[in-house]
Amino acid sequence: MEETISLRELMETLQKRIRLIILITLTAILVSGAVSFFLLTPVYQSTSELLVNQSKSAGQPGFNTGEIQTNLQLINTYSDIIKSRNILEKVSGELDGNVSASDLDGRITVGNKDQSQVMSITVQDTDPEQAALIANKTAEVFQKEVVNIMNVDNVTILTPAEANQSPVKPQPYLNIAIATVVGLMIGVGLAFLLEFLDNTIKTEHEVEKLLGVPVLGSIARISDQDEKKSRNRSEGSSRVRGEKVG
Repeated sequence: MEETISLRELMETLQKRIRLIILITLTAILVSGAVSFFLLTPVYQSTSELLVNQSKSAGQPGFNTGEIQTNLQLINTYSDIIKSRNILEKVSGELDGNVSASDLDGRITVGNKDQSQVMSITVQDTDPEQAALIANKTAEVFQKEVVNIMNVDNVTILTPAEANQSPVKPQPYLNIAIATVVGLMIGVGLAFLLEFLDNTIKTEHEVEKLLGVPVLGSIARISDQDEKKSRNRSEGSSRVRGEKVG
């Protein structure tokens, strides 16, 4: 016969192990908060934006669909050029060699939105001022070097990077929220596991369920205090009988 578990039994299991669930959840919250606030180093992010657009002379039309498509097709190439070792080594030189080209490659991200002529150079660093400096130096070096590399002059610095004093990671409150959910899941899972491994019989209901017969009687547990009171009553009765006999 297949054994089924009712919702009431599930709730009873959770109620019986509620202290364990709360303890595990609080531990996860405290560990996550301590790591996020005190152990992880804050990382800051700054972004410099570039506009890929050929400059116009007085006699040229202001809008050319074919030229815009060409600029859009060049953006992927420009992204690779910005991350090339040639550019990054020059940026490293502009920074007096304080950051190597390989380190710059790991900190710089180049991107753009679909069908947009605006490119973004995003830098992450543990120092907000340094992040803005790297982003601006990378934009300046690329703007200057792309003229020689591609033989075109169609890159303009649209928005210089500024130091952002709000770290992008870690996110302590998000980490704590995730830790709370994980702690609850672990606590509930452990509560059901302990209940599944516990094969002892504790109540009359469990006896009836296991044997399939009704319980006719039960023996109450006698605590030490009740036993002491019973002994005192017996001794008192003995003394009274002794006095009557005497």
